[in-house]
Amino acid sequence: MNHLTLIIKREYLTKVRNKSFIVMTILSPIIMIVLISVIAYLSELNSEKVRVIHVLDDSGFVRDIFESSDKTTYNFLDNMSLTDAKRLVKETNSTGLLYIDKFKNIDEVSGHIKFYSEDSPSLSLISDLENKLDNKLTNLKLQSQGLDIETIKASKVRINIGQESFDGQETSKIDSFAKLGFGIAAGYLLFMFIIIYGNMIMRSVIEEKTSRIIEIIISSVKPVQLMLGKIIGTSLAGITQFVIWLVFGGLLMTVVSLVLGVNFANNSLPQQEMAQMAAGGTDFNFYFESFRLALINLPLMNLIVAFILFFICGYLLYSSLYAAIGAAVDNETDTQQFMMPVIMPLILAVYIGIFTVIEDPHGTISVVFSYIPFTSPVVMLMRIPFGVPIWQQLVSLLLLVATFMITVWFAAKIYRVGILMYGKKPSYKELIKWIKY
Repeated sequence: MNHLTLIIKREYLTKVRNKSFIVMTILSPIIMIVLISVIAYLSELNSEKVRVIHVLDDSGFVRDIFESSDKTTYNFLDNMSLTDAKRLVKETNSTGLLYIDKFKNIDEVSGHIKFYSEDSPSLSLISDLENKLDNKLTNLKLQSQGLDIETIKASKVRINIGQESFDGQETSKIDSFAKLGFGIAAGYLLFMFIIIYGNMIMRSVIEEKTSRIIEIIISSVKPVQLMLGKIIGTSLAGITQFVIWLVFGGLLMTVVSLVLGVNFANNSLPQQEMAQMAAGGTDFNFYFESFRLALINLPLMNLIVAFILFFICGYLLYSSLYAAIGAAVDNETDTQQFMMPVIMPLILAVYIGIFTVIEDPHGTISVVFSYIPFTSPVVMLMRIPFGVPIWQQLVSLLLLVATFMITVWFAAKIYRVGILMYGKKPSYKELIKWIKY
């Protein structure tokens, strides 16, 4: 009689009824939302802070470029020495003092501008001041050379290179960002799922082994069935927990946003940029159209199907290794010597995906690592948004499935011997002997 279904059911129910599982399923999204809420609230407080900057312009050239806004107030100091200006800024606890000394020509201006403050100013503040001064002084230099500023502005040409495949499919620069986002999200999700729930499988095997329950179970169940049952049952419990996190976390985020008024998407800089693009009209429409084309051009059906298949096969491949490690040791401390060979391919896959696939998705390195079974689940998922032929995806998937079956066979041999071994810390040499039994 095939006991695989019963083992899967037992593992699943054991996990979801466990008190720690229930507590973490409820607490994890609550803790995450609390942290996000605190960060969002602090960001709002920081964005609401009004910076007061005193400006002492002894040159008389740049006074007209500093206009106060909701976030920044400029106070202009006249007929005051630098020493008195510094003292005033300290007494009023202002953000800082921008001092523009007298200069003879614009080419020498760089050594005549300083910003004095009690604490180190933010990079955004200094960058904003530099941009204002740069634009103003550049215009002054052009005017001194007899050039008309408005004519120069009108003569600027905006270039947006149109992208189109040989089949006539239009693309845009934003396509790369959309593909990059999906690839990184898919690869990182698989990486975290393997780490979290692979360790759960390993701990489950160790617990049953140390409690000697495994000796009773193994008398009526084949080791390979027991191992697959634990992997699939724990995986289903992990998926259940993950879905609950998404639903519960989404509801909590909505409630917190409505009740407490916390804006999780608050970011002043993007809002200002969007407002500027909307005011410009053409730029806003261009970016909106580019984003729409990016979504249309994504092979959504291919992405969904490939994500499901590579996610499941990749997770099962690594889960079998975690189960074998759990069977080979008596406690979690002894697992450390076996974890590095398992984790390294995952880390390598993420590294290849971020630093190689994104830059050259069809290069030799990207293609090769998308075929290697221990890296293909992550690398191939990152490559697919950039357009990978179906035959390459099928070859990679078949190699992954074949490797999974071989790995399960080896892992089952280790599992069969290891679950009945106690009191001895195994070595790699011992594991090879177990495989030969």
